[in-house]
Amino acid sequence: MGATSAGAGGVREEQPREAQDIATREDIAALVADFYDRAFADPLIGPVFTVVARLDLPAHLPIMCDFWDTVLLGAGTYRRNAFIAHRRLAERQPLTPTHFARWLTLWTATVDDRHAGPVAERAKIQAGRIAHSMSRRLHPCGCQPRKR
Repeated sequence: MGATSAGAGGVREEQPREAQDIATREDIAALVADFYDRAFADPLIGPVFTVVARLDLPAHLPIMCDFWDTVLLGAGTYRRNAFIAHRRLAERQPLTPTHFARWLTLWTATVDDRHAGPVAERAKIQAGRIAHSMSRRLHPCGCQPRKR
């Protein structure tokens, strides 16, 4: 929420609050929850999460918070292999470069809408590296998977 101030005629107006950098696990938790709200609603990648993966969001959010807390703030709480989970998912539903591009677009927009600063920039850079790496590892020849 932004701050309020008295505008013309004494009417209170909402003033935009300056975006703060990502600094705490709570910042990460709010960012990740906002991102997944957007991703679940997205017509391209939403069904991958909701229909194919049948993602249990309350169980998944703490794992993703551990991941981003480790990547961005050095928490060291994520000890899984993210690629294995994506490879297993890709065996059921092809994950194309278009899927990864959309994931990155949504993540970047969510970060930009919530935060500004060096850690927020690192969140976007790292997400780009992750999307590129996952896509490249799933499709080493650069070819699109066949639809099943």
